[in-house]
Amino acid sequence: MKLKICGMKHPQNILEVGTLLPDYMGFIFWEKSARYFNGEIPELIKTIKKTGVFVNESVGNIIEKIDQHDLQAIQLHGKESVEFCQDLKSKIDPKIEIIKVFSVGEDFDFDVLKPYENICNYFLFDTKGKLPGGNGATFDWEILKKYKSDKPFFLSGGIGMKEIAAIENLKLPIYAIDVNSRFEIEAGLKNKNLLSNFKRKLDIVNI
Repeated sequence: MKLKICGMKHPQNILEVGTLLPDYMGFIFWEKSARYFNGEIPELIKTIKKTGVFVNESVGNIIEKIDQHDLQAIQLHGKESVEFCQDLKSKIDPKIEIIKVFSVGEDFDFDVLKPYENICNYFLFDTKGKLPGGNGATFDWEILKKYKSDKPFFLSGGIGMKEIAAIENLKLPIYAIDVNSRFEIEAGLKNKNLLSNFKRKLDIVNI
């Protein structure tokens, strides 16, 4: 399982967390977020995929951010349609990954994923809440046993140190773990030591 650290905001903190070599680092370009990123991303080690997080943004504005920050992945956290994803895919470098987010509640219908399967590189399952993301709570992962696709996915939503064992027991095609608020000193400022401990535990699970 790979690691994505999302909601990065402060340049020095970005560089410090970058030394942990996460696979993905997420930058939120949604202005209503407490973790809204409106600066320049400092130079990171090339293996870290810079991921732009967008909520119901226009294709043009997403492409503008791709060009500005040399993004390697796009995370769509709004109500983006299949047609929107197809349009975006046709206009960006095919090497750039598209991650489509779905907020999961008790009544989530996995059939809604099917039209996106051939367009998006990955799905991301997050907790359904008041905000598009960053609600800091887990959802009932037992629901994921209804997931029938072979497409690997990101697991997100309130994941902290205590969730590692439960993640290991899921036995599902989890491609990456997405962490954010449980590792923060304040919104957008990450605790490097906590993240280092989490990554160490995740690496043990991956052996």
